[in-house]
Amino acid sequence: MDSEINSKANLQDILNTLEVDRKKIAETYQISYILFGIAALIIAVSIFIGLGVFAVILGLVPLIVGIVMYFRIDEDVKKYKFAYKKSIVGEALKDINDTLTITPQSGLPEYEFISSELFTTKPDRYKTQDLISGIADKTSFWFAEVHAEYKTETHTKNGTRTEWHTIFNGIIFVADFNKNFEVSTVVRPKSFGDSIGAWFSKNVFSFGNTEVVQLENIDFDNKFVTYSRNQIEARYILTPAMMERILDLNRKSDDTISISFIHSKMYIAFPLSHNYFEAPIHSSLLVPDLLTYDISIVQFMQDIVHELDLNTRIWGKD
Repeated sequence: MDSEINSKANLQDILNTLEVDRKKIAETYQISYILFGIAALIIAVSIFIGLGVFAVILGLVPLIVGIVMYFRIDEDVKKYKFAYKKSIVGEALKDINDTLTITPQSGLPEYEFISSELFTTKPDRYKTQDLISGIADKTSFWFAEVHAEYKTETHTKNGTRTEWHTIFNGIIFVADFNKNFEVSTVVRPKSFGDSIGAWFSKNVFSFGNTEVVQLENIDFDNKFVTYSRNQIEARYILTPAMMERILDLNRKSDDTISISFIHSKMYIAFPLSHNYFEAPIHSSLLVPDLLTYDISIVQFMQDIVHELDLNTRIWGKD
């Protein structure tokens, strides 16, 4: 995959241009860090030998220069990262599937994150980026990186202490299921309820008459808890074949996945700690394995359509 990308003349030219930009950014950051170190050293030595306030004045010069350099390069960094995603990652996606596109500044809308019912906690802070969308045979799918957090506030004698807690950090995958579900069916890890805690009462989503669905696959029930407002429809969706496919998919994931079937869509949450599709700053672009790790996750996401057999249209939309 990467050798093909590096061998394309137009992409090689773009990589060479971006490599020049990368080196400029990396060198600016390096000089800034050196100036910060010099400032700290001057202040420490001056205080040690008793120069007092004069130490601060001596250290301010390299400190201010370093700060100015650091922030002035910020706009160049944004342009560099955006160009990398659109030109390099975007072209690499075409080698997997001609329909795949990346929109760096878009992601999964917060309202869709909430309406997916994958999580019980509403976010107080929500970030999403790098929307990738495409079509595999008959099935439209898209996914994006999401970091959702909630906050807690503790009142102490020194004031209010705010702490942020992660609800989810990873990739949310969405696919057209070609079926308008009457109700929602949600499949969560067995241990999911342990993480809700005291914050549950304030922020739990409303599930109405949702019930736990007992399924015939013991391994599936040992790994997941299934909730639905319609037991019959839940079993219609989660056929023995589908449950086995979900178990297989889960075994290929680093952490236990969550799945929901709502309206005509299927949502899958993959907890991940790695930030994908980011242009390197302190390492070269001109290496053969530049995109290996990132492209592997795209391939994995597209393969979900086949893993879960979503192209087999056993239903039609109403």
